[in-house]
Amino acid sequence: MPPGLLANPERPAYMNISSVLVHALPHALAEVQAALSALAGVEVHAVTDEGRLIVTIESDSLQGSSELFTQINQQPGVLSASMVYHQFEPDTDKEA
Repeated sequence: MPPGLLANPERPAYMNISSVLVHALPHALAEVQAALSALAGVEVHAVTDEGRLIVTIESDSLQGSSELFTQINQQPGVLSASMVYHQFEPDTDKEA
């Protein structure tokens, strides 16, 4: 695992970006969208009437990404969440 993936102030900063497909109960869609949008580091990009949402997670550590993914899965009205893509790269805004 490259250094910096887990939060550690002595390692270089990395930005973790994940794409998640969320399937929610259609009748709870508005509540799920609002709850996900309220999570820091989570952005909802698309929503279908059938209850599917395309979401991204941005975090400065692998642990932070995992915790947000867990929070998404635990939201009332969420049936499932599938991580479709994950990328990590040096965060040039935090390197010095």
